[in-house]
Amino acid sequence: MRHRIQFPPADVRELCQDEVYFYLNDGKSKEKIRLHDYDRIYSIPGLYEQVVYERLKCQSPKTVADVLRYSVDQSQQRISELRVLDLGAGNGMAGEELKKLGVSRLVGVDIIPEARAAADRDRAGTYDAYYVMDFSNLSYDERDELKSWSLDCLISVAALGFGDIPAQAFLQAFNMLSKEGWVAFNVKETFLDRSDDSGFSQLIRELIFSEYLDVYQLQRYRHRYSIEGEPLYYFALGGKKLGDVPDSLVESLDLSIE
Repeated sequence: MRHRIQFPPADVRELCQDEVYFYLNDGKSKEKIRLHDYDRIYSIPGLYEQVVYERLKCQSPKTVADVLRYSVDQSQQRISELRVLDLGAGNGMAGEELKKLGVSRLVGVDIIPEARAAADRDRAGTYDAYYVMDFSNLSYDERDELKSWSLDCLISVAALGFGDIPAQAFLQAFNMLSKEGWVAFNVKETFLDRSDDSGFSQLIRELIFSEYLDVYQLQRYRHRYSIEGEPLYYFALGGKKLGDVPDSLVESLDLSIE
């Protein structure tokens, strides 16, 4: 189904990346929707794909999946052996790319039920399981359920650093992996700039330059275009976990939700 999409006029487009919005026109009324209003967007079949992937040319799911594949290919392990946790799985775009790579098991998780409903509706069979969970506040039963999958790979695409997935939630997922598990994710390019002193930026830099993660690939690429047509660059990172991040490191950083 094709939707009538309208971006705001140029004189009101000076917005932060997570404040960007568009209008959905059904011929009778015009609805203003923020690009990060995932619950609303996912409830409308095909809308997310049309706006983010067709109009704004997002290429992050394939790029991050390729970074994971390239990283694993440098080891003795095969990607077909991996048991993957897709954190912030959304409507399954990243999961679809991982499925093409032939991973052994694929577990999706998101904080909103609309994401799981959209994945079930649009990409049925992509995930072996899909959970609606808050990784900042997991129950004992939820932890046990996730641990039962023996996860050895974490992937997160375009969900880190805007409050979609808090830093604490990402660390919970990272520490849930088995030792020497694989990690692949992307962040906006400013997170690697030392002038960015946000908690998430500090965390990413600590992981890259620490004994907890062995980086195999760090790639700058065009995440998507802005609504003004300007390229937005991200970094995609692939590597191997060397150990859990201790509480002492977590407490030393300001990991408030950005």
